Amino acid sequence: MQFLKRLALVVIGPALFLFICAAPYVCDRRRGFRGWYWRLVPRSCGWLLWFLSIRVEISPEARQRLEADINSLFAVNHRSHLDGFALLANVPASKWVTFGAKKELFDNRLIGRGFRAAGLVEIDRKSGSQALQVLTRAVEAMPARRSLILFPEGTRARGEALGEFKAGILMVARATGRSIRPVVIAGSDALLPRGALMPRAGTIRIEVMESFHPDTGASVDADVDRLRAGMVATYDAMQG
Repeated sequence: MQFLKRLALVVIGPALFLFICAAPYVCDRRRGFRGWYWRLVPRSCGWLLWFLSIRVEISPEARQRLEADINSLFAVNHRSHLDGFALLANVPASKWVTFGAKKELFDNRLIGRGFRAAGLVEIDRKSGSQALQVLTRAVEAMPARRSLILFPEGTRARGEALGEFKAGILMVARATGRSIRPVVIAGSDALLPRGALMPRAGTIRIEVMESFHPDTGASVDADVDRLRAGMVATYDAMQG
């Protein structure tokens, strides 16, 4: 069965990937484009994971938190390139999300226009203050049910533990009055380690935590430490 799935993926996978990449170029000026596009992207991610024989475990309580979530930013730990697919495949239709992406990708002639059309948010990591302003303006313009997904570690963690968190997500949350929805992912790095081209079959686990509310009476660094500590505790519990 797994062999047949991988064989089908060779045929269907490129078509799904082409849709995700090409639709913003073809349909970006059509009314309601982002609405239907971001409903179809999670389905496409789910299909890709099914073809790869990758299961995602997420509790009913975690799904309910996603469905009820409004006026938040998503803080997600980063283990592998599978993280975005696993999360998007489990975002309910009632919840809209988008990602921040580094400026170098927006400058790419091949994919930059598609990123803008899809509503991704450009992040210039070379200019921290400018990046913060761009993120803040983008979040302020979003409806309450849409959330920006950010990886506070900044990149994939190299060790078994969560990496150190950057303060950007806390600063945007404070500036916009939004809460933070911590999402913890475990197991994806075992299926697709650094340097691997094809993921193994297996299970990725996702936990959606209670909302984190910044404490404006405390320092930003203290808030960062508090957010990370909660996510670390959840991650360690998921690891058993």
